[in-house]
Amino acid sequence: MSTKPATVLTAESFVREFKQERASAILRTNNQHGGRRAMEAAVRGGFRIIEFTLSIPGAIELIAEFSRKPGLIIGAGTVLDVDQVDAVIAAGASFVVSPVMDEAVIQRAKSHNVAVMPGTSTPTEMLQAHRAGAQFQKLFPEPGPGPIWIKQTLGPLPFLNIVPTSGVTLANASAYLQAGAVAVGFVNSLFVPEDIKAGAFERIELRAKEMLLAVKNA
Repeated sequence: MSTKPATVLTAESFVREFKQERASAILRTNNQHGGRRAMEAAVRGGFRIIEFTLSIPGAIELIAEFSRKPGLIIGAGTVLDVDQVDAVIAAGASFVVSPVMDEAVIQRAKSHNVAVMPGTSTPTEMLQAHRAGAQFQKLFPEPGPGPIWIKQTLGPLPFLNIVPTSGVTLANASAYLQAGAVAVGFVNSLFVPEDIKAGAFERIELRAKEMLLAVKNA
């Protein structure tokens, strides 16, 4: 019998859900308690697909905790090696994200039948990630005029599933999606560090609602 939480999705199921939602909330903070409350605010604002980076103290515990909440799809970010892949999936992660293109990480996620999104910054890296089996290609870091870059890249490589994260804001999310991004990830533009420090979680909830409305209208 599998020991995975029931909320862990197969790679195919996650692809379908992410393409439908088109947005994720990505938390990176050094404050576990504040991070928990910040992510709860984002969920109240409407986010269903959420990601905890492993740079957060107690990130594995947060993944396990939120994976038991109904209706949510949990991911793990800043995954750098195969042992971390095993650990986050055991905790309940339905997708694995990395800032780099490491084929060993991709293959380990594939062995669990869990979606993987490596960080890529060039068309060459994106094609390599696609051929290695990565369902999505995270655009990281932001290459300046991001929406234009995505549109130009998808011209000859229309089969890529590009997901920009770094630099995505309420103001430019629609432009990224209209340029062909399959989805976007909101990081510090959603989880403003000063708001977490101040406990201003209502501001995070409000931004979440505004961001998801912009995604819907795109």
